[in-house]
Parts: sequence; structure tokens; C-alpha cells
Amino acid sequence: MTVTIKDVAKLANVAPSTVSRVIANNPRISEKTKLRVREAMEHLGYHPNFNARSLANRSTQAIGLVMPGSADKAFQNPFFPEVIRGISTIVHEKEYALYMSTGQTEDEIHDGVVRMVQGGRVDGIILLYSSVDDKVMNYLIEKKFPFTLIGKPFKNEDAITHIDNDNFKAAREMADYLISLGHDKIGFVGGSSHLVVTIDRLLGYEKSLRIHQIPYRDEYIIHEEFLKEGGQEAIRKLMALEEPPTALLVMDDLMAFGVLSTLSEMNISVPDDISVLSFNNVMLADFSTPALTSVDINIFKLGYEAAECLMDLIAKPDLKPRRVAVPYRLVERQSCMAISAPKEKTI
Repeated sequence: MTVTIKDVAKLANVAPSTVSRVIANNPRISEKTKLRVREAMEHLGYHPNFNARSLANRSTQAIGLVMPGSADKAFQNPFFPEVIRGISTIVHEKEYALYMSTGQTEDEIHDGVVRMVQGGRVDGIILLYSSVDDKVMNYLIEKKFPFTLIGKPFKNEDAITHIDNDNFKAAREMADYLISLGHDKIGFVGGSSHLVVTIDRLLGYEKSLRIHQIPYRDEYIIHEEFLKEGGQEAIRKLMALEEPPTALLVMDDLMAFGVLSTLSEMNISVPDDISVLSFNNVMLADFSTPALTSVDINIFKLGYEAAECLMDLIAKPDLKPRRVAVPYRLVERQSCMAISAPKEKTI
């Protein structure tokens, strides 16, 4: 026999309307009453009908996640499961569901978001990437639909709630670190040049070279996908140069794993022959050979803050846009070493 809200109300000795308010987490209900009602719900095995609640509240109790490409490629990268873990923590607390949208092309991703919005499938959206002149972001702004962004907008920065690291500063400091180890031939392995994170980190890298009066070399800059295969292709190009780099600044750990495996196949030793410094500090970075020096960008917190900001926007649509800066730190392991007497560190 199905347990109803009236059964819960009878056991908790409250009105059915009070049970409904407890389910909605109405702040006007005392914590003592909430506890009594929730204990009754648990005792009876009652689960709220969220579909009915959604119709009554004009809420879907769901948020959309927009990936930067196809799911099969995205989930090869440990960044995305970890950022979604952070998002899911808030979503679970708020009793929301996740609705994921992916696509092989920009147009497919855009069409999926349009269907989510126009079909009333979600209350808000989290973009897990930021690209130059992004159609999805432009559409959400035009529709005034609640969304948050993990990353920095290419434009309209003050008009969009976004959560990011200071990628320009981080890349500059990491290039400084490699220079402090005596390296002046530093390669840059980045993702697509249309991604804002790549642009910011490349600018930070360039800034460090200028400060230290090291020539910028176009042949040292490689753009590939944020995949292991991207790192493999990048390092083959760099090591084929007449004067290959002695250190690499790699924008993603998964790419760096591809770099390390290919260098091993080429009998090039890390860090004796070349130093490798990467970003993300995923769990596997500690288990690679050698263990990977990497920048911990606090992926979980990026997701957690993005979801928390989105819930705030859904509850209060008139909230002013804000930027949440998530701290980062360098985790030194065995993939970097000095090639000469170290210069004074600049970070």
C-alpha cells in the first residue's frame, strides 16, 4: 500500500500542509518540527513525488550540465568526473537531478541546450567550459536563463557568474618555476586555442618569458585535444625539432600522461633529459612514471562552487553576477629537475 503525505502527517501529529512545507525546506518551519516530520517519513518509507512538486512549483528540480564535446571523449579525462562530483554534492543536498548534454559539434551542443531550455527540462545550467564567442553562452544570456560557468568568459566577464582559477597567473608562475630550475627552452602544450583557459595560460607563459628576457618561439607552442593522444602527438612534434625544449608546460594531466609514455618509448628520460610540469593534479598524477609535478586547481571545489552559485541564481534571479576565484597550488613530484645552478625562485 502506497504511503501518502496524510500518513506522514498523522504519525508526526502535524497538518499535511506542514509536511509539504518540510519537504520544500520552508524556513518558516521550526527545526524541531522538520526533524519530527523527517523521522516519520523515514519510518514509513515515504518518498516525495518530485514530479508533482515540480508541476506545482513550476520547477523541474533538475539542472543541466553542458560538456565541451562528446561524452566518450570528455569522460576519458579525469577532470570531468571530479568536477561533476563537486557539482553532485550540492545537487544531492538540494534534492535536484542532473541532466547532461553533450554533442560532437558546437551546433549539436547548442541544439541540445536549446531543447533543455525551451522544453522546460531544467531550472538552470552549468557550462563546464568557456570558449571564444560561444553560441551556447550567447543563447543563455539572450534568454536570461540562469547559468554559471566553470572558467572565465571571453567577454562580458562582469555580466556572468563564473568560477575559475587565475589561469594567467598560474601559468606565469609555473613558467617562472621551470626557469628557476635553469630551463630557457620551455615548450607549451595546450588545448584548443578557442578555449579561454588555453588563451589565459598561454598569455601567462608568454609573460614569464618576457620578464626573464627569454625569446618566444612559435615552434615550441603546440595545441592538441585534452586527451592522452593529444600529448603523444605534441611531444613527437616537439622532440623532432632541431633544438627541442628541455622543459614542458602541459595544460592537462591526461595530455601529460601521453607525453610521459611517448618519451619513455623514445628512450628519453624524465626528468634527466626533459622536465614536465602539468595542470589539474588528478589522482593518477602520483602514480605515473615518474610521478608528475602538477598544479592542483581544486577541481572538486570548482564544481561545488558552480553548483552553489547556480542554486543561488535559481532561488534569486536578480542576484548580481559574481566571480569566485578558486585557489591553486603546485605539487612538486619527480618529473622536474634543475639543469644547472638554480636561479632565484620567483614564486
